[in-house]
Amino acid sequence: MARLYAGASGFAYPAWKPDFYPAKTPQAKFLEHYASRLNSVEINYTFRRTPTASSLQKWIDQTPDGFVFSVKAHQRITHFLRLKEAGEATTFFLDSLGPLRQAGRLGVVLFQLPPHLKLDLERLEKFLPLLPADMRCAFEFRHESWHEPSVYEALRRSNACLCQAESETLVAPDVMTADFVYFRLRKADYSADDRAAIGDKVGDLLGEGRSVFLYFKHEDTPHGALYAEELLGRFSD
Repeated sequence: MARLYAGASGFAYPAWKPDFYPAKTPQAKFLEHYASRLNSVEINYTFRRTPTASSLQKWIDQTPDGFVFSVKAHQRITHFLRLKEAGEATTFFLDSLGPLRQAGRLGVVLFQLPPHLKLDLERLEKFLPLLPADMRCAFEFRHESWHEPSVYEALRRSNACLCQAESETLVAPDVMTADFVYFRLRKADYSADDRAAIGDKVGDLLGEGRSVFLYFKHEDTPHGALYAEELLGRFSD
């Protein structure tokens, strides 16, 4: 069944007190409180460090069943190797996510490519078979040359998602390539009208049978987390 998973990119922000985290909440309890209000988080920590099994198990223990973690792929895969001859690094990283996979808590693995990397279709087509068929993966292309039909078709063949990334400088095309959708909403602010339009779009996608993973930008304010909570409320039973 299609489902909405919404949250922010990260959770460990003391600046979210007191508007999201109660003023006296210790940082060790942030994730537990976050997971009582939202049902997913995007983890950027994994871009620079491979998570340990004990860390992942701790996250699992602090969150309820149904809460999922989407993770950014390690920079060795996306920025150092840039997907080329990345089989060993990819296997090592994906294996490290084992506790999340085994617990049914892994949302999406995001492969965010560097902004200077231009279209290389052959590179992408050689990389996609490295990904397990039962793992949701999304690709965020930050050079506009990647936004073309041959890339979309390659992603569709692997049920990989074209990340619907939105920032002040670049907006991904509204193209669906998988049976799920991954949104990264990175603008500084979203008005009430903007948020209503996002909700309408999410409703359409859920109606098509696509699960939606949606993450607002984390900042020095809790606005993104509050926007995600508002969106979840719109689709609550």
